[in-house]
Amino acid sequence: MQRKLFGTDGIRGTANREPVTAETALRLAMAAGAHFTRGDHRHRVLIGKDTRLSGYMLEPALTAGFIAMGMDVTLVGPLPTPAIALLTRSMRADLGVVISASHNLFEDNGIKLFGPDGYKLSDAAEAEIERRMAQPAQLAKPAELGRARRLDDAQGRYIEAVKSTFPKGMRLDGLKIVVDCAHGAAYKVAPVVLWELGAEVVQIGVRPDGFNINRDCGAVAPAAMQRAVREAGADFGIALDGDADRVITADERGEILDGDQMMALVARAWGDAGRLSGGAVIATVMSNLGLERYLGSHGLKLVRTPVGDRYVVERMRETGCNVGGEQSGHIILSDYTTTGDGLVAALQALAVIVQSGRPASEAGRPFQPLPQLLKNVRIAAGAAALEQSSVQSAIRDGEAQLGPAGRLLIRKSGTEPVIRIMAEGEDAALIGRVVERIAEALGEAAR
Repeated sequence: MQRKLFGTDGIRGTANREPVTAETALRLAMAAGAHFTRGDHRHRVLIGKDTRLSGYMLEPALTAGFIAMGMDVTLVGPLPTPAIALLTRSMRADLGVVISASHNLFEDNGIKLFGPDGYKLSDAAEAEIERRMAQPAQLAKPAELGRARRLDDAQGRYIEAVKSTFPKGMRLDGLKIVVDCAHGAAYKVAPVVLWELGAEVVQIGVRPDGFNINRDCGAVAPAAMQRAVREAGADFGIALDGDADRVITADERGEILDGDQMMALVARAWGDAGRLSGGAVIATVMSNLGLERYLGSHGLKLVRTPVGDRYVVERMRETGCNVGGEQSGHIILSDYTTTGDGLVAALQALAVIVQSGRPASEAGRPFQPLPQLLKNVRIAAGAAALEQSSVQSAIRDGEAQLGPAGRLLIRKSGTEPVIRIMAEGEDAALIGRVVERIAEALGEAAR
């Protein structure tokens, strides 16, 4: 069965418009509850969220659906996505739910599901839940309804778990670190983690009001963090997205260190220490050729997957690799996490930099990326426009111009109504021309 509601990262859309409505959330909870009710134990589901206004609508709808199916609900409030994955597993819950649209603005929201092992659900499991949503629910008997409670120490549990990933005996004393929490789920926990490890913390994006999540801040708009690094004379900058599963960092000059640089940094250090499993890094088709060449020069492979951190995780589990992620900042370090964790990834990069004794501008940028350009073309009928002969001709011409030393990737986003055009190669000017020509062809085809 093909999925219709679920995209590359759960269900996502405009809040209070299908499929992100209270009604659909209720039906989803009942279907997921039925799918995960196995055995005769008391079943439990953990629900967390970010800070956007519509979370107040979706949280009670989901809670009601699970309770109606006889599942007990544990509510933790605003907490990063990786915290929900971690707590789902540590509390032996049957299911974890995150209410978040990740890096999107407040108008959107979404629902992500984690299985009892702390991993995002497979395509097959999501398809089965969709199938159940179309059928009448077998509700629990009155005496078997679930209960709801709040977990007051959830933040503290996550803080301690994140700190435990930092090398024992190492501290961040003497470092000034800017952290931009995007007015999102990590607005309380991220500054505390850095402060307790000894850093002087400059915190921005920590005043959520339900509307300002990801707006001109965080991992998708790191300029605010970069500016704060330069103004504060900081040693390092960290920008998380709304649910803190993504991170973009900056050196002391305020210059970006993206996910590719962080993966290279950690993979090389772990490889030298004999900690890198599988002899490879798992990344998506979006990662820079420079990363692939750098890893190859150190006897390591880059294995590419489709875009989406869930596909990276699946390949990591298949191959036994323990470092993977996306250029956009979803970094999965499976020694510690089952999904992207921006704070854990930033700490691992910081550990390598601290151990080197050099500033982040020197230690944090292990390779020179090839020129790469990504352009998003907002278009409702994306798939249809891509099939137009004029667009296909522009794509073929672009591939021919880039030649074997370059790459061209055009794909429909799984979370937004956009077509993403990415090109890379040795000649930045040529890349720009190729991308613009394809974008023009898409625009014309959509008229």
